[in-house]
Amino acid sequence: MPSFSDEQKKIALLLLSEPKTEEELHKQLNLPYDKLGVELKQMLKLNLVLKEGYPTKYRLRQDIIDELQKRKKISEEDKFKIKIRAMIELRAVEETLLKKHLDKIGEALKKEDKFTIYGLTNAPIIEEDEMYASFIEVTLTVKDFPALIMFLFYYGPTSLEVIKPSKIEFSQYEFQEGLVSLSDIFQKYADYFSKKLTKTELDKFYKDIYS
Repeated sequence: MPSFSDEQKKIALLLLSEPKTEEELHKQLNLPYDKLGVELKQMLKLNLVLKEGYPTKYRLRQDIIDELQKRKKISEEDKFKIKIRAMIELRAVEETLLKKHLDKIGEALKKEDKFTIYGLTNAPIIEEDEMYASFIEVTLTVKDFPALIMFLFYYGPTSLEVIKPSKIEFSQYEFQEGLVSLSDIFQKYADYFSKKLTKTELDKFYKDIYS
């Protein structure tokens, strides 16, 4: 799903139902003509909208309309309050192995009952530094703070953007559950390292962490 600027999102929402002229968009958005022109020109350049007919009307690409309508329907049924966009980067020594990992993570995300997936796409696989690399871009809502902690640690996103809400409050119970989950994950990592590393390796690890 393409990324829209704030102004482009407003334009896209107006074009969801039908194509509109620049004059119609100007009246409904109350945007100065010069600003509107810049946004429409950028949307044309990115192939987000098309021009047709006389007088000239702008319309969204049909696949974008379909995707926005799908997300709107999901949103109407979605009860989760925290919406995020994240990028999960992956690397592997073999292209087929990387593709397998991408598919496996995508399937796992879709099966999580504490997540609602709005969009999930895999970037093209590229070869760099004798490795194969790609990333998953996913837009989703999470049920609560503990679910967000779970997403961060088990899926390891390299970047994350909070889409909504602009402000949030957690109950004491929810906040505590999240912290307990966080503590449990740290403890599992600590147990794993203590079993796999020698004392010298552990000392070096902790020195690197805290120095």
